[in-house]
Amino acid sequence: MPQDNSNADTIHLQELDKHYIWHPFTPMQTWLDEPPLVIVKGQGCYLYDSQGNRYLDAVSSLWCNVHGHAHPHITAAIQQQAALLAHSTLLGLASQPSAELAQRLIHLAPASLARVFYSDSGATAVEIALKIAYQYWRNLDQPRTTFLALENAYHGDTLGAVSVGGISIFHEIFGPLTFPSLLAPSPHPYRFDGSPDQCRDHCLDKMDRLLAQHPGQVAAIIVEPLVQGAAGILVHPAGFLAGVAQLAKKHDTLLIVDEVATGFGRTGKMFACEHENVEPDLLCLAKGITAGYLPLAATLASDQIFQTFLNEPYANTTFYHGHTYTGNALACAAALANLDVFQQENTLDHLPQKAAIIRRNLDQIAKIPHVGNVRQCGMMAAIELVADTDTKRNFPSEMRLGAKVCQQLRSRNILARPLGDVLVIMPPLATPDDDLQYLMTALQESLTHDLANLLQ
Repeated sequence: MPQDNSNADTIHLQELDKHYIWHPFTPMQTWLDEPPLVIVKGQGCYLYDSQGNRYLDAVSSLWCNVHGHAHPHITAAIQQQAALLAHSTLLGLASQPSAELAQRLIHLAPASLARVFYSDSGATAVEIALKIAYQYWRNLDQPRTTFLALENAYHGDTLGAVSVGGISIFHEIFGPLTFPSLLAPSPHPYRFDGSPDQCRDHCLDKMDRLLAQHPGQVAAIIVEPLVQGAAGILVHPAGFLAGVAQLAKKHDTLLIVDEVATGFGRTGKMFACEHENVEPDLLCLAKGITAGYLPLAATLASDQIFQTFLNEPYANTTFYHGHTYTGNALACAAALANLDVFQQENTLDHLPQKAAIIRRNLDQIAKIPHVGNVRQCGMMAAIELVADTDTKRNFPSEMRLGAKVCQQLRSRNILARPLGDVLVIMPPLATPDDDLQYLMTALQESLTHDLANLLQ
């Protein structure tokens, strides 16, 4: 489809969307009241609408695009694989791209990990990790049925992932369908009355006490490392992740690290675990695994866990879980090409300079009225808007202020998506420095002028 469709074509596509599509995480009554923006093309770090307008993709198409849209190496890899084989099952068969990708993932991942179980989304990667952890203890004849997660956690929307979630607005309606989990406080220094170190120690102490109160019951601790994404890009104090890993060892439980959002360079290293030398028992990957080109996820497990599933078929230690598109050849080819580009373009080496651009501008944005807090970890950043910066009082949720600011940003050719009144900054890792500066300048101008107008 051309990028410069006629106005009639755009209206037709808008009507099709509004008539037939149910959008995710979207109040549909509000959606139906306005004409949607129709995206028809991506090139580099920009998206184009059906009338040829260009927008900087400030949230990496929901935190998954890494090297920009239509990258020639990734596009060619998908085309070449499609000409050979689009998909064949991994139930009873092997395939070249899935085997080669598994090897590369294990070589990149923390040394504790040895096996790859494929699926197709972050939620399924987490669901698999939970089931593996549960069955691991069953295989040892030491059944454990409880999981410990963090408040404000988000691990996906399948029922197991929901059960270890801590954001009530997303999940409370499904409470009767889920299993109970223990929730430890999540470290949020901005909302804590004390220093970041005190916040870290307080939360670790609470987690330690929870684990001590349930000896031999917790199958695993699950955390988003360094940054809790959907909670509002909450950046944990240094040492918190390492402290959680130490508690897992102290209380003889497994550690599941959900790197769906933080993996593949988002925090400045390939995996967030690397910042604090944490080696988990299970690691969940998705989003950036294919650079945002095709759905794919992976759950990586330690050999210690894998060995407990090895037995004769009649022993009932087999992991009976799978998906039709497990290890899809096209998606694995895209993921392999993604890893190629990381190497060829030295992606990780360029990130400190890019993160510094974001940091310098955040320091200026922090001075704007109603900006309560700015926070950053690598290429993940957030701006939290509050009604009163002294008391940290929030704006009423019905104002939908964050959404309105993001709507205003479209006039500045920026596509952004908030988390409540937290503005998320998460552009593709490959975003050129000049475009990053443009993004940050546009945010500063919008928060200086548009926000003032919205509050009048």
